[in-house]
Amino acid sequence: MSEEHNTINDVLLNQEGLTEKQRKILAAATEAFAEKGFAATSTSEIAKKAGVAEGTIFRHYKTKKDLLMTIVSPMMVKLIGPIVIKELNKVLDQKYDHFEDFLKAMVENRRKFLENNMAVIRILLQEIPFHAELREQFIEQIGKKVYSRFSQIVAHYQSKGQIIDMDPDTVIRLVASALLGFFVTKYVISPENWNDEVEINRTLEFLKNGLAPKE
Repeated sequence: MSEEHNTINDVLLNQEGLTEKQRKILAAATEAFAEKGFAATSTSEIAKKAGVAEGTIFRHYKTKKDLLMTIVSPMMVKLIGPIVIKELNKVLDQKYDHFEDFLKAMVENRRKFLENNMAVIRILLQEIPFHAELREQFIEQIGKKVYSRFSQIVAHYQSKGQIIDMDPDTVIRLVASALLGFFVTKYVISPENWNDEVEINRTLEFLKNGLAPKE
């Protein structure tokens, strides 16, 4: 699946068996949920954006929550999980001399992926905290599949004396929290006067210093 011309949204809208109206509804709902969030978006707004009657939405999707899950659940299983794993492996399979270089490659890799799939990812970042089904699918389809790889990488850099001798679970949690905070601030909160390079370097410096072995 080529990242250049097959974004998650492209694949979602080109699934077999969808009618033209369903494609319009899914496209409109994805855009609206990404812009305003699930709770603040009404089905009447989605219908207007899609150019269909509101009743048409309910002929295909029982509730607004059903529409959300129709967008997100298949993507988590069939698209986001495999794409995330494939793209992460491009970084995980490389050999970096320093932990900081590995982290920088991870940030660059995730930034490109997020920018190519921003609408869908924004929905996930906004809605995962409020929907247990999404959290469970994220853990099952992505979390568990990359966790063991990260544990091995942490152990590798600990053996080289670049990371503090700490439980790998804690190291992974700290790194994930810092990087997730960077991406949520950049793509969801969208602060003014944001400087990507400055914030990336500050985040990496924070992790490098915080995880450095005690002298």
